[in-house]
Amino acid sequence: MSNRSLASEPKELTWLQKSHQRAKQDKHSWDFAIRSGIAGGVAGCVAKTAVAPLDRVKILFQTHNADFQKYQGSFKGLYLSIRDIYASNGARGLLQGHLATLLRVFPYAGIKFMLYDRVHHYLMPTKNSETSAMLFTAGATSGIAAVFLTYPLELIRVRLAFQTKTAERTNLLQVVRLIYHENSFRPPPPVVLPSSAQPTVSVSPPPIAGAAASSTPHPPPSAFSRYLYQIPLAPFYRGFTITVLGMIPYAGISFLTYGRLKALVPAEFGRDHRTKVDLACGAVAGVVSQTASYPFEVVRRRMQVGGVKRPSGMVGWKETVRDVWKVGGWRGFYVGLGIGFLKVVPMTSISFTTWQFMKRSFDI
Repeated sequence: MSNRSLASEPKELTWLQKSHQRAKQDKHSWDFAIRSGIAGGVAGCVAKTAVAPLDRVKILFQTHNADFQKYQGSFKGLYLSIRDIYASNGARGLLQGHLATLLRVFPYAGIKFMLYDRVHHYLMPTKNSETSAMLFTAGATSGIAAVFLTYPLELIRVRLAFQTKTAERTNLLQVVRLIYHENSFRPPPPVVLPSSAQPTVSVSPPPIAGAAASSTPHPPPSAFSRYLYQIPLAPFYRGFTITVLGMIPYAGISFLTYGRLKALVPAEFGRDHRTKVDLACGAVAGVVSQTASYPFEVVRRRMQVGGVKRPSGMVGWKETVRDVWKVGGWRGFYVGLGIGFLKVVPMTSISFTTWQFMKRSFDI
C-alpha cells in the first residue's frame, strides 16, 4: 500500500475527540453534562473569588455579628469593616472561609449550570419554544437541585466567615465537628460554684463571642424539631427551607432576565461583542434577582448561625423573621443590600460571562 493511500485514509478519532463530538451533537449525553458542569463550576469559582472580601463583610452584617453592628447601614461602614478585618488578620482575614466557599461553589455552580442546560434543552428544544415561564422554571429547578446537594458546604462556609475573634477561631474540621454535635436538645452542663456552706448554685455559661445578645426568651422546640434533630446530618441543613424559598425567585429570575435580555440583543451585535453583552445582561440579572430574593437571604443567614447562639436546638424561620422585624423593622430584611449589589452585580456578570466563555472553549 502506497504512502498516498495511507495518508488518504481517515485517522481514527481519539477518545477525547469522540467525547467532544458526542457533547456537541447530543445535549443529553454524559459528555455534554460533564463539560457543561466543568464550565459552570469554573465560572462560579472565578466569580466568587472576585467578590470574596465583600461576601465576608455582608455575612457579618446580615448575621448581626456583635463586633460589626456599629458599621451597618453605610458604605463607609463597609470600608471600615474591611479596614478592621485587614488590620487584624491581613488579606487572609478577608478571605476567611473562602476555601469552604470554593469547595461548595464548584459543585454548586457546576450542577446549577449543567442542569439548567439540560432542563432548558428538554423544555425548550428550539429558540421559538422559549417562554418566560419556561426560562423561570428551568432556572428555579436547577437552583433548587444544586442547593440541596451542596447546602452543608454553604453552612460550613458561613460559620467560618462569622468568626471574628482570632483567639477563638476554629478551622474547617473543627467547624464541621461543632455543627455535627448540634443535634441534641440537652442543655449545656451548668457551671457549679463549689460551696460547703450554701446550696449548689448553677449559672449559665458565658455567651459565645460574636453572637449578638438578645433578651427575648426562646420558645421551646416543637416535637417535629426534636425528632428532626435526631437525624445526624440535620444540623448541616439549618435554614434550608428558607433557602429553597429564596432560591426559587433568585435562580428563576436570574436565568429568566439573562435569557430575555440576550434574546433582545441583535444577532450581529451579539456576535461582535459577546463579552460586553454577557457582562451587561449578567449585571442586570444580578440586580433584579438580588432585590427579589434578598429578604430570604437575610433570614437564611440568621438561621445558619443559629447554632452558634443556640447549639442545643433549631432556630425556626418564624422566630427568625420575628427577631429581624423586632430589631430593624422592614429595613432589617434589607441589611447589607448595598453590599449585596456591590457583590452580586459583578459576581453575576463574571459568572455568566465565564460560563459562556468556557462553553465556547469546550465548543458546546
